[in-house]
Amino acid sequence: MPHSSNGWFGQHVLSVNQFNRSKLEHIFEVAHSMRSMVERFGTADMLHGHVLANLFYEPSTRTSSSFNAAMVRLGGRVLSINEVVYSSVSKGESLPDTVRTLECYADVIVLRHPEVGAAATAARYAHVPIINAGDGVGEHPTQALLDLFTIQEELGRVDGLKVAMVGDLKYGRTVHSLTRLLTQYHVELVFVSPDMLKLPPEIVAEVHSAGLAYRETDDIHNIIGDADVLYVTRVQKERFSDLALYDVVKEHYVVDPTLMARAKEEMIVMHPLPRVGEIAYAVDDDPRAAYFRQMRNGMYIRMALLAAVLGKA
Repeated sequence: MPHSSNGWFGQHVLSVNQFNRSKLEHIFEVAHSMRSMVERFGTADMLHGHVLANLFYEPSTRTSSSFNAAMVRLGGRVLSINEVVYSSVSKGESLPDTVRTLECYADVIVLRHPEVGAAATAARYAHVPIINAGDGVGEHPTQALLDLFTIQEELGRVDGLKVAMVGDLKYGRTVHSLTRLLTQYHVELVFVSPDMLKLPPEIVAEVHSAGLAYRETDDIHNIIGDADVLYVTRVQKERFSDLALYDVVKEHYVVDPTLMARAKEEMIVMHPLPRVGEIAYAVDDDPRAAYFRQMRNGMYIRMALLAAVLGKA
């Protein structure tokens, strides 16, 4: 494994703002080594004797399973606390107390929580590393890392690409985090959404401050022929208080073979999953459909992060 030189041992992973290009390259290098190890040997004993607590206050299949698999592949064990309902939390226990309890049993805690800033709150009280697995509509840093890693692996570069973000850009925390990471590269960004789901102004301001070329549109057909990366997100029903508004926008964009016929031969379609109709199943066999390879990459990135914060990368 590449030697750890970026000081992640014992550190929390809360935000993409913790990563500069040097740290990104280091994590990607470790993730690449993890991929080679898994492909050759399946597992390692790098984290043998270590325990991960997966603390999920919101339902999750992909992220929870990915961290679980990452820890097991490295020889560690997992305590899974999913959809916290019947535990002490439902009896009124505070997040800080829950974290302080779990650190008695675990060496690292992965937290998914519906409230923005929950991971930072947990980190203030924890004596073991906290990894943010999504906090409300705020950030999802490990997803953004695996997304960027996928672009690098699939296209061989990030600089010089045109990246189109499509769908729910207002509530999509994966879009928020990936956009912030991309401001460190020389890319052109296109934000495609209905007016009511536009990217928050503060993130647009960050893109502007970084000096990147960008534009906003509601028409996917105008941009599909130029995009190197089409990053599609679902419209998140759970974020809408008015379901009538959800029904208006839920199928605003659908990526299907007809649309893909207008795309470049060398480009990729990505999606953080789950999808609810915005990418037709007929697209899955298109070699440009990268979303399941993207999920696999998530395991390698999370293996790299777990090894790094536990001092083994």
